[in-house]
Amino acid sequence: MRKLFLILYSFVSTFASAQELNCSVQVITPQLQNAERTIFDNMQKTITEFMNNRKWTSDTYSQSERIECSFLITITKELGADKYQAQATIQSNRPVFNSGYNSTLFNWVDKDWTIEYAQYQTLDFNENAVTSELSSLLAYYAYIVIGLDYDSFSPKGGTPYFAKAQNIVNLNSNAVTKGWKGTELRNKYWLVENLMNTKYDNGRTAIYKYHRDGMDKMYEDIENGRKSILTAFSLLDKMNQDNPNSMFIQLFFTAKVDEIVNIFSQAPPIEKTQAINLVSKMDVANSSKYQKILKQ
Repeated sequence: MRKLFLILYSFVSTFASAQELNCSVQVITPQLQNAERTIFDNMQKTITEFMNNRKWTSDTYSQSERIECSFLITITKELGADKYQAQATIQSNRPVFNSGYNSTLFNWVDKDWTIEYAQYQTLDFNENAVTSELSSLLAYYAYIVIGLDYDSFSPKGGTPYFAKAQNIVNLNSNAVTKGWKGTELRNKYWLVENLMNTKYDNGRTAIYKYHRDGMDKMYEDIENGRKSILTAFSLLDKMNQDNPNSMFIQLFFTAKVDEIVNIFSQAPPIEKTQAINLVSKMDVANSSKYQKILKQ
């Protein structure tokens, strides 16, 4: 359990009960001329309260255990009265044992957001019905963020929360807006499908191996920590060979590319080569970044 791990390793500084997320929200409107800022300030406040005040799991969290995450919502177009087209950048991270460092778990851009929001509107969410697309979008990503966090602390620990995200997709399968259907490509449907599909179990094991056996062990044994991270890469490579071009690979490396360069820049030459060979063939778009490892 995530909570048990954090207690045992002294992340808990207070035993006061708190919600799961510590989410910062920003709503910006760079493409809208003459936008009435008060509407979007109110939207930002409402979303922040929805994310941070709702109880998303049955577990008890302390203030120091709350998952750090952020939503940058960019309104790109006004579609009508109280209706907007937007994209959202969602990020989350988790603390690394015995350090002041936070490791990025999720770094995602979703361009398929349709928001219907009237000023001073409250947001409701029902796990068994669609109350609004905005609450569905927010709840979906809340469960993805929580699920990834749990996966990083225990093998496949995030399954119950990915299942909740998948249920939200199913409830929105008849939505007229984009992003929810399996007939589309690389969207919310396919993101959670990859996280729940047993074909990608090696990827989820890699998330645990990378963080719990890798990052969390590096303070006391940096060499074995790096070796565990290399093992995580091998698991991802096996998964990628069996299921090429998956969203899971994109999910992992979008969050990790810069961190991987930093970790292996100080590694022995043989480990540098092993890391570059593994990650460059999986994350081709960033292969030039990984070559920086050899120059340090």
